[in-house]
Amino acid sequence: MGTLFGTDGIRGKAGRYPLDHETLFKLGLILGEGGKRILICWDTRESSSGIYRALAGGIVHALGAPVPGGVLPTPAVATLAHRHGFDSAISISASHNPYEDNGIKIFGPGGWKLQDAVEESIEARLAAAPASGANVGDGSLDALEPALGFVADYVASLRERVAIARPVRIVVDCANGASTEPARWLFESLGAELINDSPNGRNINEGCGSLHPAQLQEKVLSAGAEIGIALDGDGDRAIFVDETGTIRDGDYTLLILARALHEEGRLAADTVVATVMANMGLEVALNGMGIRLLKAPVGDRYVLAEMNRSGAILGGEQSGHTIMLDLAPTGDGLLTSIAVLNVLSSGTQPLSALCAAMKKYPQVLLNVQVRERRDFDGMPAVRAMARRVEHQLGGRGRLLLRYSGTEMLARIMIEGEDHEAIEGMAAELAGVIRAEVGVIAS
Repeated sequence: MGTLFGTDGIRGKAGRYPLDHETLFKLGLILGEGGKRILICWDTRESSSGIYRALAGGIVHALGAPVPGGVLPTPAVATLAHRHGFDSAISISASHNPYEDNGIKIFGPGGWKLQDAVEESIEARLAAAPASGANVGDGSLDALEPALGFVADYVASLRERVAIARPVRIVVDCANGASTEPARWLFESLGAELINDSPNGRNINEGCGSLHPAQLQEKVLSAGAEIGIALDGDGDRAIFVDETGTIRDGDYTLLILARALHEEGRLAADTVVATVMANMGLEVALNGMGIRLLKAPVGDRYVLAEMNRSGAILGGEQSGHTIMLDLAPTGDGLLTSIAVLNVLSSGTQPLSALCAAMKKYPQVLLNVQVRERRDFDGMPAVRAMARRVEHQLGGRGRLLLRYSGTEMLARIMIEGEDHEAIEGMAAELAGVIRAEVGVIAS
């Protein structure tokens, strides 16, 4: 993979490379070649109009046809691309990032994310392309005219999957993001209460949603709800809060859905795909049910690739991306929520009891802001500290050290039997990394 595309598309600060008008126009030129019909949707960030206009200008210049779909979750873009036969589709979003950031996720025919080789080809062509001389103006989304019916079409596809057997008291945190309107259509008919459902262009993910579930925890407890659902800005992930106010991440989602599918004889290959970030407790719990757990590198594209290789229909990430390949080509927070609600409502056990089969190992996650992504093995001090941590764990835990694919961060994950001990290990390793490649305060 090159440097323009990360693990989840193109991402950056709105107005700066690679989200400047010139680069976006040239990207539109490449994507629109051959008269392609391309669906373009966006989340609730105020910068989306300028990005749309730059992309659409390039597509039109290449004799393609950009179709504005309006504010919709990223998974809706994939679903609609498949249902309506678009040649390609684009979601303008930076997912769970703050409003100052934005990004582009590109889908090919059928709503599938692009392969690495295709992204590398696009990146090479962008680098070689001469200046376009385009004068792409700004504008507001109010001036755009999204095609009608896409929200209703997407929600209808979700309602086809609803099989809720009894009333469930639900609270949904929309993250002031792209799922707000579809969530309102879908969940209010089920009697759910929505919070953080008033996007203003700048409040997406701000102290809310899947990365900041504290509000949701409080609301679940005060409302006496059975379940809280936390979406992120572009709606491709969901995490849950149980009736006790406890956060239940994507590992628990995989546990609940895998067990239900396995009991019904519908878990293909008796296999689930997670990433290397999945807690060791998930593998122990699934193995005890006769289910195999495979681990892919971090990123839902790699989960999907392993699912296709192994024949699995269920996979996902601890962060809340959950892919149900028999239902959709990508992770969808609303679809995941429906699947969990279907399981919860089919019996009398509370969500906490459904999660009890997994005993999580203590896990510490630390992020270190870096100025460059230098090979960890090429830094003797980091390499020595990592070996020391692994020796201290003594085979009763694990260390995972990697760089983020979307942000300038080094990510440290340590699992072990003693939470206090692994916290100390992580902090010490973070200090060594910070000394080598950390951001220097000005």
